[in-house]
Amino acid sequence: MTQSPTNPALTRFRLLAVLCGVNLLLLIFAYMPAKYIFDAIDDNKWLIFIPIAHGYLYIVYILTALQIGVQKRMSFVTILGLIAAGTLPFASFIAERKVVKKYS
Repeated sequence: MTQSPTNPALTRFRLLAVLCGVNLLLLIFAYMPAKYIFDAIDDNKWLIFIPIAHGYLYIVYILTALQIGVQKRMSFVTILGLIAAGTLPFASFIAERKVVKKYS
């Protein structure tokens, strides 16, 4: 069973979509309640890595979405949709599946 060569930009997009999606879920469902409901950030300083990591990952996700959009000649609206998918919980997982299905 041989596999066709994969596009490095597509592989990078898949990885970053999953990482950004998981980190966004951690941010919304772990960090935000811990900070604003339980006021637990003062006791658990290590939780600060979640929003910082999400910020850096999202920037790289945007650049990767732009790269894959230009490489695959996607419309401007589609590229904006990919970028917006990184801001909504679970949307990056859906966008990743659709892009991989269409461009693999």
